[in-house]
Amino acid sequence: MGFFDRLKAGLARTKADLVDRFDELVRAADAPETRSRPVDADTIEALEELLISADLGVAATDQILDAVRGRARRGESLRDLVRGELLTIFRDAEREITTGAPHVVLIVGVNGTGKTTTVGKLASLARTSGQRPLICAADTFRAAAVDQLQVWAERAEVEMVRTREGADPAAVVFDAMAAARGRGRNPVLVDTAGRLHTRANLMQELDKIRRVAAREVPDAPHEVLLVLDATVGQNGLVQAREFLSAAAVTGIVLTKLDGTAKGGIAVAIAHDLKLPIRYVGVGEGLADLIPFSPDEYVDALFQEKW
Repeated sequence: MGFFDRLKAGLARTKADLVDRFDELVRAADAPETRSRPVDADTIEALEELLISADLGVAATDQILDAVRGRARRGESLRDLVRGELLTIFRDAEREITTGAPHVVLIVGVNGTGKTTTVGKLASLARTSGQRPLICAADTFRAAAVDQLQVWAERAEVEMVRTREGADPAAVVFDAMAAARGRGRNPVLVDTAGRLHTRANLMQELDKIRRVAAREVPDAPHEVLLVLDATVGQNGLVQAREFLSAAAVTGIVLTKLDGTAKGGIAVAIAHDLKLPIRYVGVGEGLADLIPFSPDEYVDALFQEKW
């Protein structure tokens, strides 16, 4: 199954809840005799309820509704307007990725979001694309965390730098940078401890990891990916905001998208955090982490109806 088909399958629950209701809304609004008229208040109210229920969030919903209210001036279809605003939200959040040799990626997040499995899946994705990744097991706090990551490294068929439980995470990162240079490995994927955003000491440890990486590899870490669980919806945004300043997050990995009917949280993340979604998880398999494409995301939701 290709990337687009896996994304479409992962969004099936969101799609089932969203598309039929949306199609009913636009059927009358997009009729030739009504397209050039202002959208009526009942349609605006129903569209607002639909977007909020899909977890797009208040701010993103307001932006879409503002565009819809001005539709009569442009004569656009309601379908095209909503789709266009969704794509604008995603594109406004895009950022350039800093490069390096080796390319160092820090993976951060709270426990339970799928962070460790994401590291393994990222490693597999890199290897199958022809790269030679190295995993750094810098989560030395959680019992059996290193062993769990070792299992994923073996499944992905990539090397891993590890140490004993309770060791200094920054020291493991130092060793991984040296190993990557010596063995010609790229990228380096650093798994960090599942930090609660309210734990100052763990955030300080994360800052130390960043400093060590930067000393060993210019401009490292080149990416800081925050792993969020799509099933927690708007609560994930609260976690994310705390990480933005402490961890200098550059992108989002949205996991468990297949487990929710509120896949619109991807829109809320892009709009509210102004951060790109880099990957989405759509299953438990090694290949079920896929690069995020705004166009494919919107098409996966509405392909049959648009």
